[in-house]
Amino acid sequence: MAKNMNKKDEDLDVSLDRFLDEEEFPLDDPEAEDIEDIDSTEDLEEVDPVEILQNEVVDLKDRLVRALADQENLRKRGERDRRDAETYGGQKLAKDLLSVSDNMKRALETVKDEQREANKALIEGIELTQRELLSAFAKHKIIPVNPEVGDKFDPNMHQAMFEAPFPEVKAGHILQIMAEGYMIGDRLLRPAQVGVSAGGEN
Repeated sequence: MAKNMNKKDEDLDVSLDRFLDEEEFPLDDPEAEDIEDIDSTEDLEEVDPVEILQNEVVDLKDRLVRALADQENLRKRGERDRRDAETYGGQKLAKDLLSVSDNMKRALETVKDEQREANKALIEGIELTQRELLSAFAKHKIIPVNPEVGDKFDPNMHQAMFEAPFPEVKAGHILQIMAEGYMIGDRLLRPAQVGVSAGGEN
């Protein structure tokens, strides 16, 4: 029996030696260290909920600023469209009425003194109508463009109806006004119709 006990003690010593052997059972296991490192890294990579909320607040603020900017741009665009509609909405009608004004002006310019005396009430009625029409034009920001003889021809404001040699007026300058032009707001409604000098004959 003592022999059996000695045998068990020897087996226990061998098992203990094997357990303590670093090659077979290393105490400082690198894989174990890696596992610890992974656990610690995962702990560091955990996102702070406060940081998440802060990022969401920043994102919401950015969206709010963009939405307010879009709303302001839309308001300004609507206001501009409204002003343009008020100013230019009747542009076609105003352009058609220009010929009416032109005809009344020409009619009054051809009236002779004796005709004026004989038809005083009629002439005064035409003059009153013309003044009312011009007043309505001004009310709607329709203003005349009145070039003068000798002014330089401006293709942006004038329409050349003809060009003729005329020594008294420099080439490229106005020698005759056939019809005045009109602006509506800051837009040209109708260019002034003019004759342009080609200068002296060669």
